[in-house]
Amino acid sequence: MANTIKNQQEILSKLNIYQLNPMQEEAIEVIDANDSTVILSPTGTGKTLAFLLPLLERLNPAVQEVQAVIVVPSRELAIQIEQVIRSMGSGYKVNAIYGGRAIAKDKIDLKTTPSILIGTPGRLADHFGKERFTTKEVKTLIIDEFDISFEVGAGGDMQNIVKSLSNVDKKVLTSATQDMDIPRYIQMEKAVTLNYLSEKKDSKLTLKTVISASKNKHNTLVELLQNLGDEPGIVFCNQKNTLEDLSAFLTKKKIIHTCFHAGVDQKERERALIRLRNGSATILLASDLAARGIDIPEMKYIIHYEIPEGAEEFTHRNGRTARVNAKGTAYMIKWNKESLPEFVGKSAVLNLSGNNVIKEPFWETLFISGGRKDKISKGDIAGLFFKQGNINKDQLGVIELKSDCAFVAVPKSIASKLAQKLNNTRLKKKKVRVSVL
Repeated sequence: MANTIKNQQEILSKLNIYQLNPMQEEAIEVIDANDSTVILSPTGTGKTLAFLLPLLERLNPAVQEVQAVIVVPSRELAIQIEQVIRSMGSGYKVNAIYGGRAIAKDKIDLKTTPSILIGTPGRLADHFGKERFTTKEVKTLIIDEFDISFEVGAGGDMQNIVKSLSNVDKKVLTSATQDMDIPRYIQMEKAVTLNYLSEKKDSKLTLKTVISASKNKHNTLVELLQNLGDEPGIVFCNQKNTLEDLSAFLTKKKIIHTCFHAGVDQKERERALIRLRNGSATILLASDLAARGIDIPEMKYIIHYEIPEGAEEFTHRNGRTARVNAKGTAYMIKWNKESLPEFVGKSAVLNLSGNNVIKEPFWETLFISGGRKDKISKGDIAGLFFKQGNINKDQLGVIELKSDCAFVAVPKSIASKLAQKLNNTRLKKKKVRVSVL
């Protein structure tokens, strides 16, 4: 059963959004009027909100079963959409399930059936195949980043998911590319397609090239980061070995950063994004795994430490900045004997100047060993930090609440003492561990 249900205007006000963009407005109208819709729009244009708003309008608060399924290609995107829905405060329960975590955790989360279920193809197919809950009330199916989702679920998982959802009467597929045909079994022959990929628009992205005198660009990157100050951004590498070597170099230089690539386990990838979102790290070293499927707000820049091999990867990397209505810059570090591929286009050369110091982030992240399943809310956590931690509102940063844990940003200057003070205290009925992440 849903809690207090909010209408679209209340949701937008809660998100501090005062006007939808043209793609979102048209998408909502088309989704409402048609059984099948395909949305093709560049990364960062707000596709998630475009399909979530009409989805919420379709939910019935009296129905206590799953009513909508959102298929995504990665655990990071599943978590991201779950967080977006929670931030909307719609009143409907949502859960994300994905490979890489214990099925037992899914079962705990699903004890109270959500209205909206988000999941990766393999994990959804597993739950559907074992009939762990009924799918008879699922009327809406959304496949986000469908070109990748169909590839991830190509072994039969996607087909089994569609087969399990026999009562679906509304389907929405989204993508930032149009490189893949939609399989026939999804039955989208009569779909209305909104294609914003070729829209001519004023780009808010600035391209700049930084010349490195050495083939090893490590020192040039440090100089560039010094020029950028403490603005948040992503540094992209092509190879895992390069990324790991660069991380070791930055650590030696005492430059705080986090890493996000396939060689890092799921838990650490999630924590890397948490630290970036709450400001306790401002630099993310990443492979192309971070170019799509994650949404980190307010990235001021991205850096191509290595230029990707293809134009598509270049576009998706650049899509991590200059998102929706924001401005951003993509920097390309080029060895002076290196030629840039044609797809890069024109860019201004940036001459690095000065010897600024990279500031340490103001925030540090504390880990708390209790979450939603323990009936703990963000308000409970704030109360603990105010009352027993004796901190003021300005010293409490972003709180991210998970099913079995939570993460809280506090000033680095008091983080260790605060963790010691609050460790082994009671939060609701649970004795929790508190430690610096």
